[in-house]
Amino acid sequence: MKKINELCQGLGLGEDEFLCYGNDKAKVLRGPEVKKDSKLILVTAINPTPYGEGKTTVSIGLDDALCSLGVSSMAVLREPSLGPVFGLKGGATGGGMASVVPSSDIDLHFTGDFHAISAANNLLCAAVDNHIFQGNSLGIDPSTVCVKRCLDMNDRSLRKDFNITAASEVMAIFCLATDFNDLRRRLGNILIGYTEDKKPLYAKDLKVDGAMSLLLKDAIHPNLVQTLEENPVLIHGGPFANIAHGCNSILATKTALSLSDYVVTEAGFGSDLGAEKFLNIKCPVAGISPSFIVLVVTVRALLHSGNDNLLAHIDHLRHYNVPFCVAINQFSDDKEEELQELSSFCQDHGVISFITTSFVDGGCGSVSLARYILENADSSHFKPLYSDSLTIHEKIDLITQQVYHASSVDYSDAARNKLEEIEQLGISHFPVCMAKTPYSISDDKNKLGYPKDYTISVRDILIQTGSQMIVVLLNNIITMPGLPKIPNYEEME
Repeated sequence: MKKINELCQGLGLGEDEFLCYGNDKAKVLRGPEVKKDSKLILVTAINPTPYGEGKTTVSIGLDDALCSLGVSSMAVLREPSLGPVFGLKGGATGGGMASVVPSSDIDLHFTGDFHAISAANNLLCAAVDNHIFQGNSLGIDPSTVCVKRCLDMNDRSLRKDFNITAASEVMAIFCLATDFNDLRRRLGNILIGYTEDKKPLYAKDLKVDGAMSLLLKDAIHPNLVQTLEENPVLIHGGPFANIAHGCNSILATKTALSLSDYVVTEAGFGSDLGAEKFLNIKCPVAGISPSFIVLVVTVRALLHSGNDNLLAHIDHLRHYNVPFCVAINQFSDDKEEELQELSSFCQDHGVISFITTSFVDGGCGSVSLARYILENADSSHFKPLYSDSLTIHEKIDLITQQVYHASSVDYSDAARNKLEEIEQLGISHFPVCMAKTPYSISDDKNKLGYPKDYTISVRDILIQTGSQMIVVLLNNIITMPGLPKIPNYEEME
């Protein structure tokens, strides 16, 4: 590895524009000023198996390939959560020769960002409880308190009162804030509950938002590390795409766009989750547009869910007027006839595909994909799926019809009450963050392939006035995962 200060200097950062964490990690302190001609490439996928299909590996390999072609490029990724690291899915630093280092540091405590986010969230919860205990001068109705503590761990015994940190509103705020002042403002606007006469109360009413932002003053700066091929990578923020918006921080993305000509980023799980939220939440908030989209697919996943699942994601991405292609992430046991069949399927549906072998070959395994992107990244006419002017009900209908291909939506009584509450608060212009299973385009993990004409079930709706999102909980989705029968931690030492 290059020493981190050499990497910073190679990016043109002055000595006062980065802060080293040892010899291999740094915080970038320079504020982002996006280059007008920078290109943003989104890497997404079909519905994955529980182990994932290699979006991060493809993203890193593509970034290394662009750099090998002499292009100024940088990858921007999310920080891994300890929940999946110790559970089933594992870390988030890529794989094989398409990896980010120091991987063990990144996968564990890294620079402490998740701890700071957990602490800020839990300080708010403690402040609410303390205010009620100390006389409750604001008149908080305890039955309306709507903030939960969080922990960066899979622990099913805590589901009633805890979220995993990646699903907390503070994490969403951390990733959607455009600068530190915006972070402070959003923290103060977190809805904590209501008075007996239905007046909404916010974190700023407890005067706790200053202390919360103080806990995040260092964490808010993006983290700089490098690939095995010594190319710079920013890793910052880590919301899950099935229960949150699934994208790295706006600050990291815009910082990368200010430091390089091409930026490769990924959004969690399939295009029905991370990409949908990247395109309809993150891009409008940040004022950025994708130039190209890469849809990752594996033979393994299609053997599980069928070729129709790939078609479902192709049909979804066509809504945005952004050029895209399919990247076939090759595994060592893939058969040649399976790869050719998959390529032919893409061609039959009017989409070009490329086989990528970056796990084995690093950047060299994605050169053809990189060259195609360089030739086609100037033809984007990006347009989000919906506008702010639609009601929350209309936005939910549009997503369920256009992305999930459902024919109707069934709302629980609790969800209908929340829709009324949203109207009363005057926040119908907020975007919608759908929370559902990642293993199907529907809300039922057993509906594989390309399900159509079914009913989506909205169990509940979470109002996030700080992150300025409406989180819609579908079917039996949970915001505190549990550990599997054989967790990853059994193999760690």
